[in-house]
Formats: sequence, C-alpha cells, structure tokens
Amino acid sequence: MGTLISCLVHPFSTVRRLSDQYDDEGSLGDLIYHLTLFFAFGIYTVIRRHLNARSRPKSFRVEIPEQADPAWSNGQPIQNPNLESHRYDTNLAPPTGELSGRDYITCFDPATGLHLETSLIDNAVEIETKIDRAEAAQAMWRHSSFADRKRVVRSLKKWLVENQEACARVVCRDTGKTLIDSALGEILTTCSKMDWLLRHGEKYLRPETRSSPLLLFYKKSQVYYEPLGVVAAIVSWNYPLHNAWSPILAALFAGNAIVIKCSEYVAWSSRWFVDVIKECLRACNFDPELVQLVCCLPDHAEALTTSPKIKHILFIGSEPVGRQVAVAAAQHLTPVTLELGGKDPAIILPGTNIEKWGSLWMRGIFQNAGQNCIGIERLLVHRLQYDEVNQLISTRAHGLRVGAALSAEGIGTGVDMGSMISRERFQSLQDRIAAAVAQGGRVELGGGPAGHVYLTNGAFFEPTIIGEVRRDMDIAQQELFAPVALIMPYDTIEEAIEIANDTRYALGASVFGPDKYECLEVARHLECGMVSINDFGAFYVNLPFGGTKSSGYGRFGGPEGLRSLTNPKAVIVDRWPWLFETKIPWVLDYPIRSPLRAWCVASGIVVALYADGWRERFESLRLIINALRGY
Repeated sequence: MGTLISCLVHPFSTVRRLSDQYDDEGSLGDLIYHLTLFFAFGIYTVIRRHLNARSRPKSFRVEIPEQADPAWSNGQPIQNPNLESHRYDTNLAPPTGELSGRDYITCFDPATGLHLETSLIDNAVEIETKIDRAEAAQAMWRHSSFADRKRVVRSLKKWLVENQEACARVVCRDTGKTLIDSALGEILTTCSKMDWLLRHGEKYLRPETRSSPLLLFYKKSQVYYEPLGVVAAIVSWNYPLHNAWSPILAALFAGNAIVIKCSEYVAWSSRWFVDVIKECLRACNFDPELVQLVCCLPDHAEALTTSPKIKHILFIGSEPVGRQVAVAAAQHLTPVTLELGGKDPAIILPGTNIEKWGSLWMRGIFQNAGQNCIGIERLLVHRLQYDEVNQLISTRAHGLRVGAALSAEGIGTGVDMGSMISRERFQSLQDRIAAAVAQGGRVELGGGPAGHVYLTNGAFFEPTIIGEVRRDMDIAQQELFAPVALIMPYDTIEEAIEIANDTRYALGASVFGPDKYECLEVARHLECGMVSINDFGAFYVNLPFGGTKSSGYGRFGGPEGLRSLTNPKAVIVDRWPWLFETKIPWVLDYPIRSPLRAWCVASGIVVALYADGWRERFESLRLIINALRGY
C-alpha cells in the first residue's frame, strides 16, 4: 500500500527506486520530474488567477439621495399625505411642471409626512419600450457564463454590505419602518439570498443527468435549464429593497432580462435600488438595460401582463389583483407565480416555555408594523396557557415605542415600531376590530391610530392585541397586514390544527412546543406552503417560498424558484453511437408485412422488460426470436 501511494504522489522517484537505477543517468529523470512539477504548478496558478480575476467583485459608486440623511428637513410636510397630494397642493408639483395627459404620483415619507418628490409614471407606450430594451439586452446576456453572473452578484453583495446603513435609511424614508426592521427584513435576507446564489445557483442550473429507463439503457438523458428571455416581477411595497433585488438577482443569474414593476408607494426608493443594479452591470461591462423599472397606475399595468414578450410573471401582492394578473397573463399562456398573502398561525402546544419564545412571537407580530406576508397574525394557545401568553404579549407590546426612524429633531431615537405605509386602511382595521368586539372578542391593547405629539402626519397604528378570538369571526378570516395580534384559545391539538387550516389562506405557519417530533407531526397536518418549528419565518432564505389555496401558487426562491425562470429542455443522446443506436426491427418497419408477427415482437418486448418474474421474461425472448426468424 505504501508503494502504491508513493507511486501516485512521486511516480518518477518510485519507478527509479524500484528499478534500482541510482546512477548518474538518473539525473535526467530528476530534471524531468522537477520540471513537470514546476510547469504543473505554474499552469494551476495561471488558471486560478484567471478564474479569480473573472469572479472578483467590481467596485462602483452610487450617489446617496439627500433625503436619506436623518437631518434632511427640506421636504414640505403634507397633511393627510397620499399618492395624489400633488393634485391638491401646487407646491408639490414637479419642478418642470406637469406634462399634459401624463400621470404623476406623490412620493412621501409615511412616518413624517414629508414630501420626497412628485414622480412621472410610465404609460403603456413607455412600458412596451422598456420591454423591447430588455429583450435586446438579453440576446447577449443569455450566453454569459456563470462566472460572469457570479461576478455581478458578488459585486452587488460587496456594495450592499459596505453601504448597508445608506440602504437602510433609504428604506426607512420611503416606508416609515425602523432601521432594525430594514437591517433584518431587507439587508440580511438579501445578502443571504445572494450568498445562496453564489454557493448553489450554478449547481441547479447546470445540465442535469437523469437516469435512463431499461428500455433506453444505451442513452444518456439530460435536462438543460435555458433562459426564458424577458421575465417580469410585480412586487409589493413592504420590502422595497428585498422585493426588487430578489427577483432581479434570480432572473439575471438564470440568464434572463427583467422588467420589474414596483408599487407606487415606494417608487422613490425602488428607482434608486434599481439604479444601483444598473450601475453594477455597467461596472462589470454588461448592458444595464437588462433591468428595467416600471412604475405605473393599475390602468396601464396590462401593457406588462399581456405582453407576448414577457415569458414569466412573478406577482407579490393582494389576492384580488393577483387574480387579475393571472387572467391577463392567460392571454398568451404566460406562466405566473402568485404570492397573495396569508393569515399565518403560530400554534403554541401545551407545555411550551412561554418566556423562551416570547421574543420570537413579538418579532413575528410587530416586525415592519405587521406589514409582513409571513407575519404571525394568529396565536393559537391552549386554554391552560392562554392567560400567561396573553399577559406576556400584552405587557411587552404595551412597552413598544412607535415613531419615525429618521427625523431631523432626533425623535426617532429608540423607536421600536415604525409607521404603516399610509392611513388608507385605518378605517377598515378599526371596523374589523369593532366587529370582533361585538362578536365577543376583547381588545387587550391598542385598537386604533397612534397619535404622535410631534409627527402629526405620520401613519402610526397602535400595537394591538385582540383576545378571545374565535375562528368564525371576520377578523380571524381576513388578512390584516397590520400590527394586530389575535390570541385564539383551543382545547385539543386536533382543534388547533382545524383552526389553523380554517381560512382560505395557506401561506406559512409556525409550531412551538417542547417536543420537536410532536411539532413535526402537527406541521404535517397544516395546509400551507411553509412551516417553521420553534421559529418564525426561518424558511424564507434558502427554501422555495409560496403557498396554496388563496395564498397563490408556484414558488420563488430556492432551486424550485430559480428553475422556474428557465425552460427545462430534455435532451437524450446515444452513449455509444459506435456500438448501440436505435434501429427499427424489420418486423416492425413500415410497411408492416405481418401484423401478427409484429404484435408478437411488440408485446414480447413489453413482457421481456417489465414482467414481474424472470420465467415470463425469458419465455417472451423465445417468442420474439421465433417471430423474427420468419424474415
């Protein structure tokens, strides 16, 4: 064994030693041996440096908008701000004046009511032009190597890590969320997804060899994952950085171009985040037109959803709009992935350590002011622990400080929960809470708008706890998307599962308990797309994301989401064409001379390959040979 290893590691020395040639003539062998090692190392070094140079991140700079500065105070305060405030206040008009026949939106900070800008939005003609630009750019990008794509992703990850505070402040200014919510929900998740693409993306997009059936043992079966072309993503406003970058990165890594439609509520920040990606592509010597941003009113969105040049649509938003997108996409049979929100339950099994998991429940309920599609909306608690959970959550929620993360007066210091995106849903939230109380529910905390002594134009809603909620109440059936927790008692685990499944939504869920196997058994009976055991939302980073029922269909994220942006092309080829190739037996060749003999051969092949016993298989071979002898 030692000699074998020595021969593999030092072949020249071993051969020379075995042949006992230790004279001066061996010096030539020494020279060849050392030269071989020298050149092998040199070739390895050159190749390694070349690969490193191709994948090394490129540095680039993007100017940070002045509005992201916490000390910025140049924006005009808007009373009761909304997307159409510029129509009623001439001071909010764009600097160059409004163009006749064009639509604009008012961009504002929902936490302070400060005016950010009044933006011109796209019409149908401009949307079609952007689709054409993306299509032209994708023609070359589809042939890019994985090293090229990794370089873009790695460059973006490097930039985001180095500029995370600026990005967090941009998000805070446009959505009203806190810096901590921006760091956890936007930057951390986006970096994690980029890291997953760099580590695993190529593996799932490379040609994949599949097993061949016995009938085709001489064939090699493969699946190629080819770019689709131009894809689209219509994303929601609750995470403007992550919701934009996540589909863009996946589309680019799969070799596609993408047209992304942002929500009108976050047009200001979305434009900057997309500009960052364009600048990165430019720095890496690729066409920035690969990524196109569309911001339009719903009336013009069909220019995107009905375009025959769009090969896939990802929609993240409300159920009614998602249904409209699916109908529009059906015009050209465009595949659609729908993520339509949820009513996620957290089942707290008997015997759970309440103090241990209380912080996770608080984060799951109140992160991003409850505007989280996989946020915990229902806490299902056994009656024996109901009072303890109610007391814990209500006490901790009572201590939450609501305000603006960015404020010229420093008011945002120490803020736990930011604002909602606007005040538009306040009345419907209050109506549902009032209806729940009328049906027997109990408001343990909050229940209405949170007035702020300084930020009077902010869209703040009180952290709210509703107790004694039953599953037949309207508030237990509708997605609230707000800082509102429903505490629902149950008597048996079977009842808890029934309550959890008793909504038309089925996106995510959590199960908490002292025994992970019991938790897993409960998770198996939940009707949803994702479940975290003793955790909240942990499935989001590396696994396929999506739900069932009215929460939508399809998946984004993970291998399944990445491959959904490709055309899986099945290719089968001969392994040994010089030895085996498909040939039609004479008895089966057209025109068939003897249907009876042809049937004997065809049916015999089926028995020979797939019969349950070997005796039947050998007997069928005899019948096949006899049938062929007739020719």
